[in-house]
Amino acid sequence: MHQTQYRQKTILDLLAGRQVRSQEELQALLEERGISATQATLSRDLKTLRIGKVQGEGYVLPRSATRKPAPADLSAGIISLQFSGNLAIAKTAPGFANAVATVVDGFHTEGILGTIAGDDTVLIVLSEGTSAASTLEGLGKLFPSIK
Repeated sequence: MHQTQYRQKTILDLLAGRQVRSQEELQALLEERGISATQATLSRDLKTLRIGKVQGEGYVLPRSATRKPAPADLSAGIISLQFSGNLAIAKTAPGFANAVATVVDGFHTEGILGTIAGDDTVLIVLSEGTSAASTLEGLGKLFPSIK
């Protein structure tokens, strides 16, 4: 197994078995297993593995075999959704934006090109010609509480 694959599998195994709240904690756990990784490497691995971070809970693993997070877990974290042209802004509870963006990106909802997440805000970029109504319908399948 390639070093990157081994490190990423170890990260998944670690996060499946315990709550990890910081990259420093994850880095220490990897070092205990003889795996050295920089903070930049861990950031890339977490993004590649589509692992989100929720304030107060730490890193959250995708739940299915296809590595897609369970969207129902985050529905209550979305406060509002507003559209302007081919952009949408999702306001979330503090600390939830990254996890919400991970779900949106992971499910490849039609008409959504991608997301950028802050702490409590997600910028959703829509394809040209994608309507707010169709985007809301697609996101409603992922987050039943949004309207």
